[in-house]
Amino acid sequence: MERFFNTAGPQTPDAYTIDPLSRLNLEEVLTLIRQKRYFVLHAPRQTGKTSCMLALRDYLNERGEYIAVYANVENGQSARNNVERAVKATIDSIAWELFLVLGSDSMDAIKKSVQDVVPESMLSEYLSRLSMSLPKPLVLFLDEIDALVGDSLVSVLRQLRSRYANRPAAFPQSVVLCGVRDVRDYRIVLSNQDIVTGGSAFNIKAKSLRLVNFSKEEIHKLYMQHTRETGQQWDEACFPMVWEATEGQPWLVNALGSEVTSGMEEGRDRSVSITPDMLFKAKENIIYRRDTHIDQLIDKLKEPRVKLVIEPMLANTPETDDGLIPTDDLQYVTDMGLITRDRGKPIRIANGIYREIIPRELTRTTQQTLIQEPQWYENADGLRAETEARRLGKTDRERPGANLAVHEHSRRR
Repeated sequence: MERFFNTAGPQTPDAYTIDPLSRLNLEEVLTLIRQKRYFVLHAPRQTGKTSCMLALRDYLNERGEYIAVYANVENGQSARNNVERAVKATIDSIAWELFLVLGSDSMDAIKKSVQDVVPESMLSEYLSRLSMSLPKPLVLFLDEIDALVGDSLVSVLRQLRSRYANRPAAFPQSVVLCGVRDVRDYRIVLSNQDIVTGGSAFNIKAKSLRLVNFSKEEIHKLYMQHTRETGQQWDEACFPMVWEATEGQPWLVNALGSEVTSGMEEGRDRSVSITPDMLFKAKENIIYRRDTHIDQLIDKLKEPRVKLVIEPMLANTPETDDGLIPTDDLQYVTDMGLITRDRGKPIRIANGIYREIIPRELTRTTQQTLIQEPQWYENADGLRAETEARRLGKTDRERPGANLAVHEHSRRR
């Protein structure tokens, strides 16, 4: 079966892909793990974080020095401030993924043994007993950590911190938290309305790594995989267009490739080269179809703190330059991938596609309430008839048929 551009979920062998490990500073990551560090990997949604974590898990397990386990804790989100439910959901995720790595349920009894432990210690007790039972040090990747909220998130972070000094014999050698934002930027509202910062709840973090977008070279490499697979060529003028539209945002890069080679009928003919005109049409299709990624982007625009950053940028007002926007909000919108902050330059919308979508969506209500019919003071050409007639020296009252003269004058111009 022909390979394809993947736009849903982690990368698979049957999809065109950039090696996830090549997107990490692998030596830096391995050094942090060897040094028994706990650290953060963060990036906007659909950037490839999960693919990188899964590839790193497999790499470590193949080397045989550690037992590496990846677990997505997003299923604890619905627990909200119910710490017991969130902690049990987190343990369930870890236990299931451990079963897949080991290929047996030999550690399942440990999960059962902590069910009567108080929720505030259940996760730390589970990880302690697990680490003591495994034949090799445990490396734990927790994905979607910032999906947890309130009391639940604080409890999980604090339990991961609580027995840090016991690693690796009685606690994980290394824990990697993966999410959209750096843990230091979490502002967690507890059920009693107290606010706790993620940095204080997880102050053992050694470093924060950010997964960056594709480079121009990686985009070219990805698209050339399609050429080698199918023989279909790309006009070289396409690549600057792809960069301007996406600036390497991985989902957008794959979505453009998928739409122009598979979604559009003319692109499915492998004897036809992909042209800039076809790529432009693919971009418009993605915008108007509002795929999941675009829909999530549009949903974020409804948030007050996002509007606080974006609207002054669109209005070209000075708030973005003189510090009137709260730093937390600026960082939040940056972590969402909506804006780019180049050193020494003004903040800007992250890429060409977002620059088209964001103004459209923020002004959608205004656009939809505009009256499209000519107004009473306009003639058929949309000119203000009375004003134009006066410019010519006559008004409607002074000269019957002035509108006709204005129209003829306008036509000749």
